[in-house]
Amino acid sequence: MSAEQNQNSGFSPPAGYQQVESRVFGVSVYAPQPKKTEIDLARSFACPNCGASTVYDVSAGGISCEYCGYIAPISAQRVGKASPDFEFTLETLSQARQGWGVQRQVLHCDACGAEFSIAPDTISTTCAFCASNQVNIITIPEETLRPRYLIPFKIPPEKTLSLAKDWLGKGWCHPPELAGETILHRFYGIYLPFWVFNAHVKADWRAQVGYQQTYRHYNASQKRWETRTRTVWKWEDGQARLDVNDFLVSGSAPKRLSHRILNKLYPFNMKDLVTYAPDFLAGWQAKAYETTLPEAWETGKKAIREEAKNACYRQIPTSQVRNFSMNAVFSDETWRYILLPVYLAAYRYDHKVYQVMINGQTGAIAGSKPVAWWKVWLAIAISLAPGALLTLIGLPLTLVGGAGIVLITIGIILFTIGIIIGFIIYQYAQKSEVP
Repeated sequence: MSAEQNQNSGFSPPAGYQQVESRVFGVSVYAPQPKKTEIDLARSFACPNCGASTVYDVSAGGISCEYCGYIAPISAQRVGKASPDFEFTLETLSQARQGWGVQRQVLHCDACGAEFSIAPDTISTTCAFCASNQVNIITIPEETLRPRYLIPFKIPPEKTLSLAKDWLGKGWCHPPELAGETILHRFYGIYLPFWVFNAHVKADWRAQVGYQQTYRHYNASQKRWETRTRTVWKWEDGQARLDVNDFLVSGSAPKRLSHRILNKLYPFNMKDLVTYAPDFLAGWQAKAYETTLPEAWETGKKAIREEAKNACYRQIPTSQVRNFSMNAVFSDETWRYILLPVYLAAYRYDHKVYQVMINGQTGAIAGSKPVAWWKVWLAIAISLAPGALLTLIGLPLTLVGGAGIVLITIGIILFTIGIIIGFIIYQYAQKSEVP
């Protein structure tokens, strides 16, 4: 129908349809209206008694007001590991809710680019990720998926600094001033985004497996029988099955949040999962995911394949394997989008930024610390000194008698051991400092 005929006849499209652009001049085209994504109206949390802002209180396990003492429980159901999963379908993505479901504002760091959600009345001048004060508040549309579940904070904020002080003071190769009061001033409680995957994996493998075979051989030149060993290679195959449950993949970009440190906070107890409620975010920061579901699943599959490969290798009775191949088939893949509690702090030392994280559920702590390299080089020198000293003493004694050769031999052995010890010391120090 042309546009002119459409107007003259008074034609109106059926319910649920709308007019769209036509590629043919004078012809009207109608298509189904796109489904609107469900976005709940945001709300704020004001105390019903005094009107002040309320926050989620870890100790009380509910919403509380620090001014008048008002406390209210949160109507969230504890679901634990029995929380329902989503299947990998486009339908589940389109039906998922979006936004936080509560009035939030986004703090953007100009130094590292981090963005995290804060309460509307929060005044913050420091980035929790890089300790920069170049932050400003921006407005972004609520287009990210809403988490369905979270684990609430259990470690109270007032305990974080004592945990960090004890941790910073440990280790012989670090500057002694790390345990001082001026390094870390506060931790930021942030709900970090995670993708959780479940799947069944069937891995078929095939490889050449080497077996040691002993046989007797007659040595004609020595006129005697000798025992020798050779490797016999056999083609073998098998199948390993894996049930992957609660496999975590961080939704945060590694360029701003160290995944090496974050992985040290595992495990989280998934039995404490509760249904998401905006009340848990009152007075706390939250971060939306930067790694999308497809990207996270690719990362997860790569790590799960490595676990499947290890499971296949465990079925092989010897350590000699070559020409190994594996075909891993995934089935019953499901996912959940959740928030997990993490305390985060960043501090500067000698013009470098270091991150410290605390598991907000268990209290596990991890991070990076600067290294007093003069201590490391001194320790390496001490480990090398005995071997080097004995070798130097033995050199002139070789002119006198055989005692020098013995000392040189012992010195070389001790020097080699010192090199190994020194390498271990260096690797330990380097890993402590790398974020």
